[in-house]
Amino acid sequence: MTITANWSYPTAIKFGAGRIKELADHCKAVGMKKPLLITDRGLSTMAITQGALDILDAAGLGRAMFAEVDPNPNDKNLEAGVKAFKDGGHDGVVAFGGGSGLDLGKAVAFMAGQTRPVWDFEDIGDWWTRANSDGIAPIVAVPTTAGTGSEVGRASVITNSETHTKKVIFHPKFLPSVTICDPELTVGMPKVITAGTGMDAFAHCLEAYSSPFYHPMSQGIALEGMRLVKEYLPRAYKDGTDIEARAHMMSAAAMGAVAFQKGLGAIHSLSHPVGAIYNTHHGMTNAVVMPPVLTFNRPAIEAKIASAAAYLGIAGGFDGFFDYVLRLREELGVPDKLSALGVGTDRIDEMAEMAIVDPTAGGNPVELTLEAAKRLFIECI
Repeated sequence: MTITANWSYPTAIKFGAGRIKELADHCKAVGMKKPLLITDRGLSTMAITQGALDILDAAGLGRAMFAEVDPNPNDKNLEAGVKAFKDGGHDGVVAFGGGSGLDLGKAVAFMAGQTRPVWDFEDIGDWWTRANSDGIAPIVAVPTTAGTGSEVGRASVITNSETHTKKVIFHPKFLPSVTICDPELTVGMPKVITAGTGMDAFAHCLEAYSSPFYHPMSQGIALEGMRLVKEYLPRAYKDGTDIEARAHMMSAAAMGAVAFQKGLGAIHSLSHPVGAIYNTHHGMTNAVVMPPVLTFNRPAIEAKIASAAAYLGIAGGFDGFFDYVLRLREELGVPDKLSALGVGTDRIDEMAEMAIVDPTAGGNPVELTLEAAKRLFIECI
C-alpha cells in the first residue's frame, strides 16, 4: 500500500428537525437574491416543497421552481434547467429532494456559467480545471431522502440520453455552500423509497470501507455509517414517523457520500448501466446486486469484512455479514433478482462493457473484467 493520498472533506451542514425554516437565511448568506429551487416532478407538488417555496417567498426571494427532472437525470433535463435558470435571471440554486433533484440542481448551478459541453467535465484526470470557476452559481442543498448523500458531494451523475451511459461530472464547487439536513422532510417517504435510499447509503459505506485505497478517515466514517444503517434503517422502514431513526439515516447517507472519496466498486459499476438503460431505482438496484458482488470480492475483503462484522455486533465473520445482508434485504422487501425490476437478459453484453469502464469499477477490490461482469449480471438477473 502506498500511503499517499489527496483528501477533501465537506461543507457546512445545518442538521436537525425543523431547520428548513432557516432556508432563506442561508440563501441570503451565500449571496442569493433570486434562487431557483430545483426538484423532481414527484416532489414538486408535495407540502414540503411548497413549504420551502413559502419560506423563500416570505423572505423576498421569490418562489421559482424547476421540476422537469427524471429519476435518472440526463443531459436534456440539464439543458432545460440551465435555460430556466438563465431565462429567470436567477443567481443561485436550492437543490431540493433525493439524488435526482440534488444532482441536477448542482449541475445546473455549475453549467449555467460554462461554454463547453457538460461531458468535457467528466471526472477524468484534471478535466474539472477546464471549467470557469467564476461562473458557478452558489448552491444550498436540502435532501429529502436518506441515501445518495449528494448534498455533501462534489459531483453529479448525469445520464447521456444518446448513449444511455451514466457519467460522473466533477468540480470542487459542486459542493454546496450550505446543506440543510432536516429529518422532518423525510417523514413522508414511502416504504419502498425508504428501503431503496437506505440501502444506497449502506452500499456507499460498504464499498468505501472495502475499497483498497488509503483513506483511514473515510474508512472510519464508512464503518460507523454501516452501524447507523444497521441500527436505524429497519426502524425507519417500520415506522416512517420515527424522527430519531430518520435523523440517524440522514447522517448515514451523508457519511456514505463523504466516505466514498475512498472509492466505490462493482456494486455501483453494475448498477449504473442498469439504471441508465432500464431506469431502475439506483439504491434498490444496488441492494439487489450487493450479495453477488460480496461473494465476488470475498478473496480480497474477507478479513476486512470480518472486522466490520465484529464492530457491528454480527457473529460469524464474513459469512455472518453476508447472511445479515440477505436478512436485511428480505426485511426491507428488496427483490432477489434484477428481473423483478424489469431487467432482461438481452443486453447483458452491452451492460458488462459499460460496467468495466464505469468510473467506480477502478475501486473494486478485485479487478472487474468483462467476463466477470457478464457472470455477475447473469447471476443478478
